[in-house]
Amino acid sequence: MPLTHAQLLQQPIEAIIPHRGTMLLIDGVDAFDEDTLTARATVDASAWYADADGAMPAWIGIELMAQAIAAHVALLAMRGGGRARPGVLLGSRSYKALQPAFAGGARLAIRIVELLRSEEGHGAYECTIHHGDGQCAEAVIKVFQPPDFQSFIEGSFSS
Repeated sequence: MPLTHAQLLQQPIEAIIPHRGTMLLIDGVDAFDEDTLTARATVDASAWYADADGAMPAWIGIELMAQAIAAHVALLAMRGGGRARPGVLLGSRSYKALQPAFAGGARLAIRIVELLRSEEGHGAYECTIHHGDGQCAEAVIKVFQPPDFQSFIEGSFSS
C-alpha cells in the first residue's frame, strides 16, 4: 500500500536512498513534490572528507546534489507503491561552487528541480546548495536510470 505524503516525509533517509555509512551525506528530506525536492545535510567536521579546518570541500557538493536527486526519484516511486530503480550520475556541464568549502557544522539545504525525465530513464535536474540565506553552489546534473541496471553495469566493465 502506498504511503501518504506526510508518511514519506517521516521516513528515515536510509529507507529512501541506498547510501550507507560514510557515503550517506544527506540527513533527510524536508519537502518534495512531482518536480522538486529540498534535502538537508550537516557538514561533519570529523568525516573522511573534512579538511584540516573540519570543512567539506565544495566539490563534494555534486554528490550532495546526486543524493537529493536519488531521494526525489525514490520518493516518487514510493508514493506510487513501488521502489526506485538504481541509477547513475552521468555528470554536469557546469558545477559552480561559490566558495571553496562548506564549514564544519554547517547545515546545508540542497534543492533540486527536475528539468527533464524521459521514458528511457534519462533525467536532468537544476540543483542548488544553500547555507542560511546564501547560495553556495549550483549545477545542472544529468542522471540515468537504465531499465536493467545489472546489464548496464556489466556492459560498462566489458567495454
